[in-house]
Amino acid sequence: MLSFLADLWPVVVSIGHIMAAIGVTIDAVLRKRQVPAVIGWVGLAWLAPVIGSMLYVGFGINRIKRAATALQREPVLGDTGEFRAAMAGAEFMNALAAQHPTLPGLARLGLQTTGNPLMPGNRISLLRDGDEAYPAMLDAINAAQKTITLLSYIFDNDATGETFLHALTAAAARGVAVRVLIDDVGSRYTRPTMTSRLREAGIPVATFLPTRLPRLFRYANLRNHRKILVVDGHIGFTGGMNIRDGHWLSKNPKGPVRCLHFRVDGPVVYELQRAFGVDWAFCTREALDRDPWFPRLTEHGSIVARGVPHGPDSDLENILELILGALSAATHHVRIINPYFLIDEVLLRALQVAAMRGVAVDIVVPAKSNLLIMDWAMTPQFRPLLEKGCRVFRSPAPFDHTKAFTVDGQWSLIGSTNWDARSLLLNFEFNLECYDVELTAQLDALIDERIESARPITLAELKARSLPIRFRDGVARLGAPYL
Repeated sequence: MLSFLADLWPVVVSIGHIMAAIGVTIDAVLRKRQVPAVIGWVGLAWLAPVIGSMLYVGFGINRIKRAATALQREPVLGDTGEFRAAMAGAEFMNALAAQHPTLPGLARLGLQTTGNPLMPGNRISLLRDGDEAYPAMLDAINAAQKTITLLSYIFDNDATGETFLHALTAAAARGVAVRVLIDDVGSRYTRPTMTSRLREAGIPVATFLPTRLPRLFRYANLRNHRKILVVDGHIGFTGGMNIRDGHWLSKNPKGPVRCLHFRVDGPVVYELQRAFGVDWAFCTREALDRDPWFPRLTEHGSIVARGVPHGPDSDLENILELILGALSAATHHVRIINPYFLIDEVLLRALQVAAMRGVAVDIVVPAKSNLLIMDWAMTPQFRPLLEKGCRVFRSPAPFDHTKAFTVDGQWSLIGSTNWDARSLLLNFEFNLECYDVELTAQLDALIDERIESARPITLAELKARSLPIRFRDGVARLGAPYL
């Protein structure tokens, strides 16, 4: 009997592998929108018996859409919603077209894509690194009178996290309503986690989509990568900066990381609070509705801005469509600075076409990524970009986590999104689409500073790479659907 079972188990495993691979093939073909992702997952399922199918179940299935649908996220409304709806009117769009005559189509695209209108009357201030961002955020928290909502991908239990913990605890002690949401993956970078410390301090805190694979958490999908802080419903902060020591450069951290954050004042703060409220309701079922969370907002500046939420549910492809629209609308200059630049064939072709139309396309990436495989995977795409006239620069250490995209000195996209498959397809992100010459000029000046100290990548350099190096990078590039 034992001998019979021993002879039978290869057949059972083979049948199980075939059935699982068929299941993966059907699910991927029906649900995946990106052809490379379909090919990659189907190939992995068939060529890596059992393991490939298990990886697909763990990392390839988009469960968040089903979970969000089952929960029926509570609507998040506020007094500013009336003002928000009015901004979709023809009169406002005509005024915007007069200021930015080459961009009215892009403005309409943003409305069609996100459903969110542009809002005038905002002030957006650049905050470089933690040296400018953290003191500004802490000052706002310390001055809070009614509410604080904080969402971060990473909230480390280190000296910087301790400073924020004390400020949040003090705010709660004086009667401020505090809500903190941390991505479950991002909460695990330090131990004990800041989540547990916030709970011990009596602060309402939740984690986004707890993962069942803690040892593999760095590579889990469907993460909340947004960075949002809103104080009293009036003052907002967003951008690319997590809460951790590495960003506070003046304190000489062990792993310094440059980045860019923004303070936001004006009606578009509503969109920051709304994005937080939707995620908070999803995680806790508590609806943050109207006062004190959504007070009536007033104008503070001249920037016209739109909140652009993005994620693998109803907001899927918001950012991709907006990026493609901006590239097609560009007439003079496109500037991109991003730490993880691993684009698909659609974006690659759009950048090439922009350059071939005579648009100056400048792309800035770190000289050395904090993820070695990302360096390898990014490199093969630079040659086709350079061949069509794009310029690519590698900025020197420390690692540059800055994220910004500008067009023609008039338009910018700022926020948390990386130009890679994880951000564009798998993560929840938040960005601001901004129409303003002065803000764009400030961003262009920052990117120009990076370019001045950066090293340009040349075709000769790429062609001179040895065959083993080119093969290594090409193999890494094939992993784009999984990275």
